[in-house]
This record gives sequence, structure tokens and C-alpha cells, in this order.
Amino acid sequence: MNNKIGNLFKGDKVIWMVFFFLCIISIIEVYSASSQLTYRRGNYLWPVIYHSSILAVGIFCTVVTLNIPCRFFKVFTPFLLIASVLSLVAVFFVGKVNDAARWISILGIKFQPSEIAKGTLILATAQILSALQRENGADKNAMQYILIVCAAIIPLILVENFSTAALLCFVIFLMMIIGRIPWRQLGKLITGTVVAVALFIGIVMVLGDTSDQNDTRMTASYELADEGSVQEEPQEKSGMSKIFHRFGAWKMRIEDFTNPDPKSKYDLKEKPQRIHANIAVGTSGIVGRGPGNSVERDFLPQAYSDFIFAIIIEELGLIGGAVVAVLYIILLFRTARIAKRCANNFPAFLAMGLALLLVTQALFNMFVAVDLAPITGQPLPLISKGGTSSVINCIYIGVILSISRSAAVKKDDDSQQPATVAQATANNN
Repeated sequence: MNNKIGNLFKGDKVIWMVFFFLCIISIIEVYSASSQLTYRRGNYLWPVIYHSSILAVGIFCTVVTLNIPCRFFKVFTPFLLIASVLSLVAVFFVGKVNDAARWISILGIKFQPSEIAKGTLILATAQILSALQRENGADKNAMQYILIVCAAIIPLILVENFSTAALLCFVIFLMMIIGRIPWRQLGKLITGTVVAVALFIGIVMVLGDTSDQNDTRMTASYELADEGSVQEEPQEKSGMSKIFHRFGAWKMRIEDFTNPDPKSKYDLKEKPQRIHANIAVGTSGIVGRGPGNSVERDFLPQAYSDFIFAIIIEELGLIGGAVVAVLYIILLFRTARIAKRCANNFPAFLAMGLALLLVTQALFNMFVAVDLAPITGQPLPLISKGGTSSVINCIYIGVILSISRSAAVKKDDDSQQPATVAQATANNN
């Protein structure tokens, strides 16, 4: 029996432990934070049943993915690139709108194409970096090819979701550092990016129209919306207004975060997300109120998603918040150890890219919850209530586990020259 279980949950055991701990925390905190949903449905068990079923599907996908030898992931790259671009273009015309996010439905399954595009871009970047590695670093053309792929995907994400596009750009930049892109090229990229961001912010501040924006954005109808449900736009936009309709929201968030006036910044009527998140964190103490005893979950919009870390701190205290943060850090460093042992560059770059994506998004979410960053709408990966996004994050974990299980290890890394990274890691623990 133990052998069968061991064969099922193959790969790095530490990654598995972190994954399961995050899933357990997710089930407990989503159930606690979903009081708005339970009130609407009149069913206190529905949120936890639904979320647990999503995680069960995600774990199944993790097990399936980890059993795919990592060398086969390269085969998926061109197909995923084509699918990502087509779906990102299609969602702009036929997608349904749920707040700022656009969703499309295929065979009844609703998903955001940007979620698939994130992993696809990391997969393509890892393949380019590995193919163009030279003895003294990456080939000078590597960054050019990466930027070409990014140019096909990032702008399509940017139109609807600036924070996701910015997060993805940051992760790709970190991957280029790890992939030994020459610093001279990286310096030029940083300079160009700073200039482009400054111009973009200037355009947003000039063209952004906040007259029809409401920073609460989670109105009563939305904050009680079911996972995966979509809402039609109040009115159809066309022409330039369809392209620039998000500028007003971005402008409002920039002004909100940079406004030095405490009276304006902490106006409960105008900024309910920020205020209730601050109250949740400020009243937590060292050990918190205890699981299920949150007060702010009834008032905080998206308590079960974008602001679930504030609820975690309120219920589990600063200690609980620190434990969650440490779990993500362990995930990153354990993946780095796996990548370091890989004999080939592709699995190492891919594992690090996916780990950086998960951990960076988690840090963004935490910074927003504790008022250290402007509101971005990024959920806490593997913890926030989600649908297809949660499943896709589980697939990312499966890819990392596949690499730990099937990637060849460096011959000089262990005297016994084990066949896989997982064996080498186990022999050194």
C-alpha cells in the first residue's frame, strides 16, 4: 500500500509537503472567508465543497503532469504559443467581462487566457535560453528572440490586466538574469523599460477617465458572484474607448496609492478594500483571532480571493502570516536546489521560471494586503479561491515535480551519479 502511494506522489517530497500545506490552508481559509457566498446561497458547506473539488482536480492534474518526462514539455511550446495568442485575441472580441478580467468559455469551461499565456511564455523563454547557452553565457541573440515572443503575448495581456503583464515581465527578466543574458543587454533593457513605463504612466494619467470608475470595484453584486461566473459589461464599448477603458481604473489606483492625504487614502466609503484589509491586519495580534473567527470577512470585498492574506493574518496572526510566507520561500529555494542539480539547462530554467511566477505573485498579493503596494487584483496562488487558475497553478507544481523526478542530474553532483534530480536530492538529505 505504501509503495502504491509512493509511486503516485513521485518527485521531490519537500515540494509535495509545501503544496499540501498550502492546499490545507486554502481549504480552511477559503471556507472561513466565504461568508458572503454562503449568505447568498444559504448553504454553508457549498464554498468549501466547491473549492475542495477544484483542488482535487488540481491535484489530479499535478499527478498527471509529474508523470510526463520533462523533455516532452518542449513539444508543447509551439502549440501553446499559438493557442495563447489566438485565445488572447479572441477574448478581446467575444470574451465576457467579470470586473477587469475577460473570460472565454470552451465546452462550458470558463477560463482566462492570460493564465495559460503566463506558463506558455515561461516555457518558451526557458527553451530559448537553454538552446542559446554558450560557454560564457547566453548568446547575444537570446534576448532578441525572448522579446519577440513577449511582444506577441504581453501587449494582449496588458490591454486588460496591467498587473499580470507587469508581473510576467518581471519574472521573464529574472529568468534572463538566471539564463546569463549579458549585463550590457540587460542594462539597455532596463533603461528602455524605465522610459517606456514612465511614458505609459504619463499617458494613463492624461487619458485616464475616472468619472465612471468606482475603486470599490467589488460592488455588492460582484463580491457575491460565484467563482467562474461572468457579467456582461454595462454597455458595449467601441473604437478607442474599448482600448483605453482600463486607463481610468489604473489612474485611480495610482492616485490612491500615491496620495499623501490620509483622509482621502483611508476613506472607508471610497476605499473599502484597503481599509478593511488594514483593520484585519491591525487587529490580528501575534496569534490572531483563531480559524473561522474573522470579523472583516463580512465587509472586505474579495476576502476569499484577492485579500485572503489579510484574513489569514486576522485569524492566524502574524505567526500564521509568516508561516504562509515561509512556505512560498521554501518552494522557491527547494526549486532552486532542484534546478541546480539538473544536468540540462531547459528543465532548470523552466522550474525556476514557474517557481518565480508563483512566489512573485504571492509576494505581490501579500504586499497589497498589508498596504505596501497598490491594489493589483492578483490572487494568492494555491490559496485563494479559484477555478481554472487554481488548476493551472497545480499544473505548474506538477511540472516542477516532473523535473525533480525525471531530469538528468549533473554527473559530478554525486559520487554515485544518480539518474534523476530526485534521487540526488534524497541522497543528500
